[in-house]
Amino acid sequence: MPAAVKNFYQILGVSQKATPEEMRSAYLKLAHKYHPDKTGGDKAAEEKLKAINEAYDTLKNPEKRKQYDQELQGPRQFRFERGFEGAGGFQTGAGGFRPEDLAGAGFGGFEGLFGSIFGGLGGRTRRAGPQPGNDVEVGLTVSLREAALGGSKRIRVPRRDNCKTCAGAGAAPGTRPQTCPTCRGSGMVQRSQGAAFSIGQPCPQCGGTGSIISNPCPTCRGTGSVQTDRDLTVTIPAGIESGARLRLAGEGEPGEQGGPRGDLYVQINVASDEFFTRDGSDIKCEATVPFSIAVLGGAVTVPTLTATAQLKIPPGTQTGAILRMRGLGAARMHGKGRGNQLVQVKVEVPTRLSEADREVVKRMSYETNPAHYPQYQQYLQRLRRR
Repeated sequence: MPAAVKNFYQILGVSQKATPEEMRSAYLKLAHKYHPDKTGGDKAAEEKLKAINEAYDTLKNPEKRKQYDQELQGPRQFRFERGFEGAGGFQTGAGGFRPEDLAGAGFGGFEGLFGSIFGGLGGRTRRAGPQPGNDVEVGLTVSLREAALGGSKRIRVPRRDNCKTCAGAGAAPGTRPQTCPTCRGSGMVQRSQGAAFSIGQPCPQCGGTGSIISNPCPTCRGTGSVQTDRDLTVTIPAGIESGARLRLAGEGEPGEQGGPRGDLYVQINVASDEFFTRDGSDIKCEATVPFSIAVLGGAVTVPTLTATAQLKIPPGTQTGAILRMRGLGAARMHGKGRGNQLVQVKVEVPTRLSEADREVVKRMSYETNPAHYPQYQQYLQRLRRR
């Protein structure tokens, strides 16, 4: 494998035969592990997350993955011996010629190979043409409520746009790019590798574009694009979680020579909440309940994702008890309806009592009414068994 090619499969921790579902699962786990909320802004973790995103961006796209796999395999080492005399005259480093080696070496089979060997003598060369633009990635922080119930957010995205002065051509108004005299517009030139062999490479004069701009646009200086900020509305799917990425097709940077725009990827970060934590589609919170309501029963006011609500407290509710409020949790991403809101009770015991209050409590004591305290009785029994 060429040293310059990163192994995206190793970065994601999957095999080269991994299915899209396996890659997505691996990506989500790693994105969650190296998310800034988990790493505290650690620079090394931040670079790791960038590499993870780059790897997943490439491998999740079938066409990009196919091209990447070819790069990862790299060209096979081969040589000519004794010209073209017999099948043994063309050998691989392993010592035997196979027709599929040509495609694996990046020549596209016999036609591609002999097109390179003989240059323009009947062979095909790659012509410069439209190239897709680069993808852009930004982060977006949303509230727990927005993530749980969905919504929309306005974001400003820094990206490059086609220059309005030259309409993306790169040439000054009234002029146009000229065909490169070296490669004659193909974007490729042939480099000799001996009497019977040559390979194609990007034209050094035009950089592989096939054209030369003699009079560059004064606004973009010949690049055809300028740096801008674009305001967009991003729809937040209900039930989305931290680390998820949204794709906005065609909102990336412009392509070259009329090629399509790249895509915009928005990585979601769910902010922590004052009251709630989240467990899948369930929402968890804590409610402080006065001692009297815990003993006698009643209702307390608790927060929900949309407002507040009255939670019924059964008589004799203990600290740590979890009460469920059905259907008040987060939306289910791949299902119907919403999860539940789980409220953990924290009983507050009064710290200041009057003499009359003390007398009431004494009448409630264990010594007076041991049958009222079954859990305490069980606890004492376990102690006696030690």
